[in-house]
Amino acid sequence: MKLQTQISISRASDCIDYDSRLLLLGSCFAENIGDKFGYYKFQSLVNPVGILYQSMAIQNFTKKVVSGQGFLDDHMVSSSDQWQCLDVHSDLGRSSKKETLEAIENATKKTDNWLHGLTHVVITLGTAWAYEYKSTNSIVANCHKLPQSNFNKVLLDPVSIVASLLETISLLKKRSPEVKVILTISPVRHLKDGFLENQRSKANLITAVHNVLEKSPEVAYFPAYEIMMDELRDYRFYDTDMVHPNQLAIDYIWEKFTSVWIAKESMAVMDKVVAVQNGLNHRPFNPESLKHHEFLKSLDQKITYLQKEYPFMKF
Repeated sequence: MKLQTQISISRASDCIDYDSRLLLLGSCFAENIGDKFGYYKFQSLVNPVGILYQSMAIQNFTKKVVSGQGFLDDHMVSSSDQWQCLDVHSDLGRSSKKETLEAIENATKKTDNWLHGLTHVVITLGTAWAYEYKSTNSIVANCHKLPQSNFNKVLLDPVSIVASLLETISLLKKRSPEVKVILTISPVRHLKDGFLENQRSKANLITAVHNVLEKSPEVAYFPAYEIMMDELRDYRFYDTDMVHPNQLAIDYIWEKFTSVWIAKESMAVMDKVVAVQNGLNHRPFNPESLKHHEFLKSLDQKITYLQKEYPFMKF
């Protein structure tokens, strides 16, 4: 399917190739793009402490990684028979406080190690709405289904978002001075906040991101939100919840992203990876046939070739 392209985006000068080392942080759309990088076997780490929807949560996590400081003990809470940390996603929740802290520490260390040699960071902002934990007067990443009375719901203004993004970028550059930062805004609408509230939120994100671009010309922007809203505005591009982009939309946005950010010489490698992935997903009519054994031998040769050239690839 081809659509007329309304949004002008040109190829980046610092393209991503198979030598690149990527970190993707942010909303669930970051995971959609992260899944694509994973499928094509790029070196990528996606949301090591789970989805982080807003800029201050991303800043807080990045600061903890770079500084080596632990998370606040006051932000450790018991919820739904699990121990959770208000500064990370529920994916890291465990049955005991000790296990949860260990899971967070492991994820933080993994991220810290990943920052060495980092070349690209993609930060995807989902919302400007945030929750302040009354007990510590701190903005947190997740409420973990605690009573609403424990929090104040606040709308982060563009100035606050700019400050948190610039701090995040500064922290990342302390570890990887040459890292290329790519900002995006998630096309997922947060309608649980309300239709008008979602529009206010996205407006603050757009204003903040473009202010960052003006202050830091080396930072890049990929218009995922604009592509979804302007080129893919028909509901046939949405999932059954009418909120999240469906696979057709994700594939379309990914195609736009690759045309801008993926090095041309890496396209041939991506095709080879696809051939292997298709082979691994193949289900033979007769697993014992000579033809199938020949197919498996050919597939093994393709995998061996790729892993010889790119030892980090795991199939």
